[in-house]
Amino acid sequence: MEYRQLGGSGLKVPVLSFGTATFGGTNEFFQRWGSTDVAQASRMVDLCLEAGVNFFDTADVYSQGVSEEILGQALKGRRDQVLISTKATFGMGSGPNEVGSSRHHLIRACEASLKRLGTDHIDLYFMHGFDAIAPVDETLRALDDLTRAGKIGYIGASNFSGWHLMKALATSEKYGLARYVAYQGYYSLIGRDYEWELMPLGVDQKVGLMVWSPLGWGRLTGKIRRGQPAGAGRVASGGDVGGPPVDDEYLYDVVDALDRVAQETNKSIPQVALNWLLQRPTVANIVVGARNEEQLKQNLGAVGWSLTPEQVALLDDASHRTPAYPYWHQIGFERNPKPTAWTKREG
Repeated sequence: MEYRQLGGSGLKVPVLSFGTATFGGTNEFFQRWGSTDVAQASRMVDLCLEAGVNFFDTADVYSQGVSEEILGQALKGRRDQVLISTKATFGMGSGPNEVGSSRHHLIRACEASLKRLGTDHIDLYFMHGFDAIAPVDETLRALDDLTRAGKIGYIGASNFSGWHLMKALATSEKYGLARYVAYQGYYSLIGRDYEWELMPLGVDQKVGLMVWSPLGWGRLTGKIRRGQPAGAGRVASGGDVGGPPVDDEYLYDVVDALDRVAQETNKSIPQVALNWLLQRPTVANIVVGARNEEQLKQNLGAVGWSLTPEQVALLDDASHRTPAYPYWHQIGFERNPKPTAWTKREG
């Protein structure tokens, strides 16, 4: 297993982490993702540790805390061998203060997550989304206090806009508060918006990326192909609900390119899609999920090898989309750094 530095921190993380949104399945939304119980979760943890994946990602809203509870039970007796990340911000109750990134909510949310996980510290604590009501310095001071108390190791942001993240980083610098070292965001071969602003920001500010939904909400598993209906799997069961819309022809073009590279490398389509991400700037870790052991073993096969530059270029071209303004305008100015290939190659 390859390990990378997480942003500008001193923490090394494996390039794959295991996402536990499939644990529990206690409501309709998460049932579409999976309903892994404690026994199955323990087996998944065994397989991960055998492969060197010692990083596990969850969130308080995953099945309203049940995912954290199951993960905590699955990690009993081996907490010192692993890293855990979890998240707060989204609603965990009906009360007006049971949501958001206020000091009031975050202190209580962190304590509740620690209890459910059965641990005394969280290695990486994410704000699950940007809270436009809570003052940025209030959120960061609460996180700084939790860090100084030893309850949190590092902090991260998820699903922030570029200006949200930059404002938070500037506030941390101004007041000497804990700083976001990681960004957890959506990035895939059919979802490259991250490259427009957040990737250049991550390069400049040394914020490492943890990728969520690296297979495009289950669309890059190889089960969706040109000229045939979706087969069994998460998408067929409605698991892409809530995901961004993707034009069918665009998806088929990307899958065609993935299929070509998969045949060249003797790897599966998901393995190629994951390996492509590992070649991108700022990517420190990819959060992979699995509904069963077979899926997990497939995902673990995405590491230990690398695509050739020609194969990366083929996938870049197939998945290229013109950026939104002002990014398409900035491309033409040679003084602007380009952390990755924004323009479609000719020929």
